[in-house]
Amino acid sequence: MADNSSGGESTFTVLLALGANAAIGVLKLVAGLLTGSAAMLAEAAHSAADTTTEGLLLAALRRSGKRADRQHPFGYGKERFFWALIAAVSIFVSGGAFAIIEGIRTVLGEEAEQTLAWVAYAVLGVSFLLEGTSWLQAVRQVRKESAAEDLGFFAWLRRTDDPTVVTVCCEDSAALIGLLLAFAGVGLHQLTGSGIWDGIASLLIGVLLTFVAYVLGRINKGLLIGRQADVRLVRSIRQRLDGHEGISGVVDLLTMMVGTDQVLLCARLDFDDALGAADVERLCVRLENELREEFSDLDEIFLEPVPREDPDIRARVLERYGENPLSTRSAPGGATRSETPSGE
Repeated sequence: MADNSSGGESTFTVLLALGANAAIGVLKLVAGLLTGSAAMLAEAAHSAADTTTEGLLLAALRRSGKRADRQHPFGYGKERFFWALIAAVSIFVSGGAFAIIEGIRTVLGEEAEQTLAWVAYAVLGVSFLLEGTSWLQAVRQVRKESAAEDLGFFAWLRRTDDPTVVTVCCEDSAALIGLLLAFAGVGLHQLTGSGIWDGIASLLIGVLLTFVAYVLGRINKGLLIGRQADVRLVRSIRQRLDGHEGISGVVDLLTMMVGTDQVLLCARLDFDDALGAADVERLCVRLENELREEFSDLDEIFLEPVPREDPDIRARVLERYGENPLSTRSAPGGATRSETPSGE
């Protein structure tokens, strides 16, 4: 996951993308009206969708930073996931759907003459430079944060809990591809005199935006439902607890992302039977302090003492994770138990 200090850089990335897309959208709209190009109008809708998306992402960044209160005791971190999901819907509704409809209208409608093609080429060139600047900032941030977590570029995009950076990176990549498609549509229209190429380019832009919206929607759906924390964090927490004095074993370990860089932890632990109730209470307090100091992403920590031989708890754990024959060890009394494969 991203470091907490990345919040300011995420805001800068979104603001840069917002400014670029707003300017580009106006230029594309003017070019589309002057040239009559369906691809240019589709690209104008594309930029309008991206501008709306950035506005939603700014709302996500602002609202997700609110402190926990009585109504939301676990904070407002998931606001970022919600608004990022709405942004994905916006990309499809205001960008993809319009581009597809405009493409179909152009392909099936009457042939329209293309005028002032040079205006379209000029706008596409300026747009590529502006979009490229925004895209480079997003890529720079992804590379920086993926390197800090020792992950590859695409592996970080799949695992990160910061949907704002992922959204900007994906939409800017789609924007650059869309500009190339629009350039091809305008150029082929000019060379062949047929507006069908313009319509096909618009259709392809719409399909591209629909695909991006689907990918982003799927990512944010997983975060909203409640995704497990990064597997490496889960493993590290488990190892830390498993080897702690006074703990006989980790019975179950549950984690959930409740925001960017915010993890809820629930650990069911089998404490040493020699400990009294007061000893267990003091050990829980000490464990929580140690975990918070070592793992900065932990937001809320719940430690529950349970006997690992309890059949109901074992049944729930096995139902969730299944048997893991590669992770077994002897329990007291000679029995063999399957360790919770959390993070395996």
